[in-house]
Amino acid sequence: MEIHLSIGQNHHFELHEALLIYRDRQSSFITRHEVQVPKSSPPTLGPARPLTLAFVESLMRSLGGGIVAEVLPENILAKGDRLIVWWTPEQRHQMFFENAEGKAVDLNGGIFPQPPLVWKVANGELCIRALTENRRPKAATTLAVAPFWNLSDDGRVCTGTMRRPESTSVAAIPAWERGFYESAFTHANVGRLTRHEGGFDGLWESLKGKRRRFPAETLIQLPQTLDQFVRGERSSHAD
Repeated sequence: MEIHLSIGQNHHFELHEALLIYRDRQSSFITRHEVQVPKSSPPTLGPARPLTLAFVESLMRSLGGGIVAEVLPENILAKGDRLIVWWTPEQRHQMFFENAEGKAVDLNGGIFPQPPLVWKVANGELCIRALTENRRPKAATTLAVAPFWNLSDDGRVCTGTMRRPESTSVAAIPAWERGFYESAFTHANVGRLTRHEGGFDGLWESLKGKRRRFPAETLIQLPQTLDQFVRGERSSHAD
């Protein structure tokens, strides 16, 4: 079998190999097969061979999908082909609330102190955790629940109508942060978000318009480390 394409000049492509993808509800794997192309009969697949990293890298290069080198600033914690992890120190941000039951209506549009945060974008999904100390975390640093609505127990953001960049480049980081804060916080996805005695509403009511630091003692500490968060290992809420 030959495929003829005109890309500035004629290239002749011949069928050599095939990749077969097997899936169940939780996982998947890929096998690689040589293809036999007899002259007078349909192509046939050879025996399955394991998919090697060298082959994948070679395929990426041939498709023009190599990773473009970037200079990484100090706020970057990890970087991969479709993954980037960074942190932000304490800051103040405007937040918007839009709850169907009318909760947090008095908070909408206010400026609030923010805890230091760890952000992860992997395969187009945004996840966020909080830090109890205002300094760059290390691999073994344990994380905390980010005390925001719209987050699942694994820190994944329910993006809804949030404007999301297509890229996981360093240059896209401001757009990810802007998209998060400019979208409306609409609902709680987990039961407990803060240790504040007044709960979620009490925490943010006490912070609206304030210039003081975010109270780290109100954060719920997790057994999850930064390294586990980067690798996507789940962690349940700590007591």
